[in-house]
Amino acid sequence: MDLHRSGSLRESVELLRIETDVFDLYIKGKPFHPTVEKLQLHRDSSLEWEPATLRVSSDARLLTMQSKLVFSPITGALTDIGEEDAWPIFFETQSYEFVLVRKQEKEISFFHENVHLRQAVKPLGKDILSGILLFQNEVGLTEIVVQMNRQPVLKLELEIFPVKMDYRRDYQNILREVNEQVYNLAFDFMRKTYQLTGFSETNSQSLTEFYSILQHVFQQLMGAVERIKVNPHHKFEAQQKVVDASRVKRVSRQNHTFLSKHPHLLIEDHKNGLLRIQDKMYRPSLLKENRRIIDYDTTENRFVRWMLLKIVAKLKEIRLHFEMSVRNRDEVFLQKLDRMVEQIRGVLQLDFLATATEMNQLSVTLVLQMAPGYREIYKAYLTLMKGLTIQGELSKLSMKDLAQLYEYWCFLKLNQILSKKYKLLKQDIVKINKRGLFVTLDRSQSARMVYENPANNERFTLYYNTLPSEDKRKVPTLSQRPDSVLTLKKSDSQQEFKYVFDAKYRLNPAYEGTSYYQKYRFPGPEEDDINTMHRYRDAIVYLDSTTLEYERSMYGAYVLFPFPDEELFRKHQFYKSIELINIGAFPFLPGATSLLEQFLDELILDSPEKAYERSTRPRGTDYYYQNKLGNKNVLVGSLRTGQLELAIKHKFYHVPLKNLKDHKILTQIEYVALCQSRKQFGEDGGIHWYGSITDWKVVRRKDILERIPRPGTEEELYVRFEVNEWIKREKPIRFGGQGIYTLLLTTKYMFDRADEISELRLDDEEQLKLWREKRRSGKVKVVLDHEYIDLAKKARVEEV
Repeated sequence: MDLHRSGSLRESVELLRIETDVFDLYIKGKPFHPTVEKLQLHRDSSLEWEPATLRVSSDARLLTMQSKLVFSPITGALTDIGEEDAWPIFFETQSYEFVLVRKQEKEISFFHENVHLRQAVKPLGKDILSGILLFQNEVGLTEIVVQMNRQPVLKLELEIFPVKMDYRRDYQNILREVNEQVYNLAFDFMRKTYQLTGFSETNSQSLTEFYSILQHVFQQLMGAVERIKVNPHHKFEAQQKVVDASRVKRVSRQNHTFLSKHPHLLIEDHKNGLLRIQDKMYRPSLLKENRRIIDYDTTENRFVRWMLLKIVAKLKEIRLHFEMSVRNRDEVFLQKLDRMVEQIRGVLQLDFLATATEMNQLSVTLVLQMAPGYREIYKAYLTLMKGLTIQGELSKLSMKDLAQLYEYWCFLKLNQILSKKYKLLKQDIVKINKRGLFVTLDRSQSARMVYENPANNERFTLYYNTLPSEDKRKVPTLSQRPDSVLTLKKSDSQQEFKYVFDAKYRLNPAYEGTSYYQKYRFPGPEEDDINTMHRYRDAIVYLDSTTLEYERSMYGAYVLFPFPDEELFRKHQFYKSIELINIGAFPFLPGATSLLEQFLDELILDSPEKAYERSTRPRGTDYYYQNKLGNKNVLVGSLRTGQLELAIKHKFYHVPLKNLKDHKILTQIEYVALCQSRKQFGEDGGIHWYGSITDWKVVRRKDILERIPRPGTEEELYVRFEVNEWIKREKPIRFGGQGIYTLLLTTKYMFDRADEISELRLDDEEQLKLWREKRRSGKVKVVLDHEYIDLAKKARVEEV
């Protein structure tokens, strides 16, 4: 099947030929794209081509169709356009030559909704229209119109296919997910706000964007109104009316009062009278009747009317703006605006809308959420009237391209992945202010999503199109603006860990013979994009207000790019580099998100130490921290009876010098902590108090005047530590089945993080690393080979 797509067909060929009695139309270009061939895109499970849309329609009154031919990639030649679909032969970012040759003396013109494509085709001599059609990153259906005497006589609908992702599997799923995720965020926001008052349209949306989206929801909107017309929402109003007594069906209970006030309405009638007054019979000539009338003036119908009136006002504003600012008057565009306005005005004359009054407030009722017709209009309101810049059928929006859509999707997909496992606390994609509800997802806006990990209550933030506030300050060189930044705040660290995730709709297919193939062997991101990640990590810096020194803020930076084969990309150098230097790339498409999902879980579960270790550190850092963490600068001593009160009162602690095997250790001890034994203190046992040492000296026990005398030890040498101030830990270090026989030396790092005394014994780097990771994912216990931790020789970490 692919033989005809190689060799000579690498050159431009005639892709489409339409012959009529008035003109002949040709489109010429390459029938394939090398990246599509390399990645085998737009194929079904059996590797057969997916069908493509190609429709040709003409006005038989003005035009006689003679032949319709399209290029077949299977036969390598032109074939008749039948009722069956064509094949993918038109692609984004690829140029196509359009030629129209006139046969009759008719005024013929070319029209396309995209003004750039419309201006690309121009007359060439008297009988030829010619130009280059370049669809950029726009994909999906596109319509080319040939006009004769300014009336459309031939419409050609083509389907433009992407070259970096599969059309059915990836592109259409991206469209669907973007639409669903933004709508769900907006709908959830509306549901939580309960009631909104004083609505007016937002100014955050351009008129062009509003009209572009309106074109593709307009018929859906009109169809929804037609559905409502069949069964509009209504309420019954009780009404009383005075009518002839013979015509009354439901007599009002108020007639007794009514007749007593109007006795002249009683007629004397001895035969048919109902009321006896002074031995005479009377009947009423008029009575009050209860009637139930249908009232369409409901909250829902007022909302529909209000929305349609706002659309009319917006269309008038577009028309006025167009007439004032556009030099070349486009009558087709103006007529389309006028037709929309007239159609809406006709709909407003329907009974259920004509009787609806002005809307002052809106409650999000079940009718708006669920009733046929109303729910479609309500969704259109969320997406259209309040500044939503994303909508289904994005393929026809001339200002939107696939690269921007992919950027939106990446951010929204990151949010969806995180929201599945973690609680979304705040978001400002959907916001409300005095102008109403609006959605801020576009390149001129920023967004922020705040989550909470229910396992440990840690909070983290996902930013779109902006940086955290502390990183926005002026930097010595140039400011940076990545697509998405994830900021993690660990509960046992003051440091924030930040990571860049940048969407790039670019892919190097690694054609054989290219330098990229020679280096990496597999398709992957462009090298320039990886270099950008290096720039982000190094260029985004934070000014420390205490040291007045700049520090790097980003701990990692990653490219998100469209590639479906995650297993193949595991072999790529730019995936392996993540583990080595925390810079690289992830394939990211609707069916390929598992690598990034797994990585996000790792980042969130990382201990602060593991998070730091992921980043590339300056040379010599390991040596520096080895010395720092290896310095056992905390002495934990056991207490005897009465010693605690004396130590707290006089701010000192004393310990026999013989208990310190290496006297040199005295020069590096900075803190002393008190271990209250279970035997003496019961439930209050453990380590509660600690303090920094201001001075120490070796003295005989008899010279420590504050101590309790103990015969036989007065001449023994002791070390007396002077403590600046005793500090009580918020959470004491528990015994956990262990104890301290004399004293233990540990690091301040471990002392600040330990939950049980046995953890103070950890000094092996591998065991320490294992303890850090297991501690964040669940309960962990340090098991020793002795009851007293200062007498133990071995320690191992076990998960509980």
